[in-house]
Amino acid sequence: MDLDDLLLVVREACQSGRQLRLRGAGSKDFYGGMLAGDVLDVRAYQGIVAYEPTELYVTARCGTSLVDIESVLAEQGQMLAFEPPRFSGATLGGCVAAGLSGPRRQQAGAVRDFVLGVKLIDGTGQRLDFGGQVMKNVAGYDVSRLLAGSMGTLGLLAEVTLKVLPKAVAEETITFEMNESEAIACLNRWGGQPLPVSASFWTDGRLFLRLSGARAAVEAARRKLGGDAAVDGKNLWDSVRDQTHPAFAGPVLWRLALPSTAAPLGLEGLTAIEWGGGQRWLRSDLQAADVRAVAAKAGGHAVLYRAPESLRCLEGAFAPLSPALLALHRRLKKTFDPKGILNPGRLYAEF
Repeated sequence: MDLDDLLLVVREACQSGRQLRLRGAGSKDFYGGMLAGDVLDVRAYQGIVAYEPTELYVTARCGTSLVDIESVLAEQGQMLAFEPPRFSGATLGGCVAAGLSGPRRQQAGAVRDFVLGVKLIDGTGQRLDFGGQVMKNVAGYDVSRLLAGSMGTLGLLAEVTLKVLPKAVAEETITFEMNESEAIACLNRWGGQPLPVSASFWTDGRLFLRLSGARAAVEAARRKLGGDAAVDGKNLWDSVRDQTHPAFAGPVLWRLALPSTAAPLGLEGLTAIEWGGGQRWLRSDLQAADVRAVAAKAGGHAVLYRAPESLRCLEGAFAPLSPALLALHRRLKKTFDPKGILNPGRLYAEF
């Protein structure tokens, strides 16, 4: 499969009005709304197009697996610093389209912060190029980052250029026994200090901190914070990143994005806290409106992260938009996908 093949498929679908479901490995079929349309499997369009370690960027095709990309980066001591979940064979296109970041997000930033450029196939089968390969060449409207988290509703991300970063010289994971309130207080206190905290994870009465950076900085932070050394820090953070940790188990899982200082919400079923208190995971059978009301009252929002497709479609996976934002989303969809053939209902039922 080459780029011309993808362009032809989308162009013909546009002309006939046939809906397409853009799909890589299908590792995130649980995420978002309705799974509709004929599957366009892009895994055959794979491979690294360009990698410049000295310029800190990599360009790859949408079907390239994250594992393959990270293997190449590791040879040069580099990484995808936002630590996207790899699940089972997750691809680069799905990684950017879903916009999911891992535990290092609290230090390094989100997926969209690392997207330098994209080669996009819009809903009419037209090829569009946005951004560049280095930050200084990215000018004008930052459409590349707009596409991160769009769930494939605006176009097929045929190729993506990402900024990469060097791996930390030293890393150490330490743990503390504390309850939810104590963990939130400590995370916010430490967050205001010059400490090399690259990840945090609280679950079941225990807080884990990962320290990353220069060896002297990590050792100094270790002495200042105290705590106990984790038995196997690498396996722990891999399980958090790839969501194989027991805290993420269950048929219905909510992800709450809140101010890091938000007090405990008092909801039954809290399983984990990440990102310095800014992301909280909840297993709950409460009505969606009730969960979202509590999150909104705390200054954030709630996503129905994992649930049966019927429930995601009924309740909506993502927080409802205000009228102004909904109108903006509709205009974007109309511009990039005028016939609404790409991943219909995957982001919001309206488009």
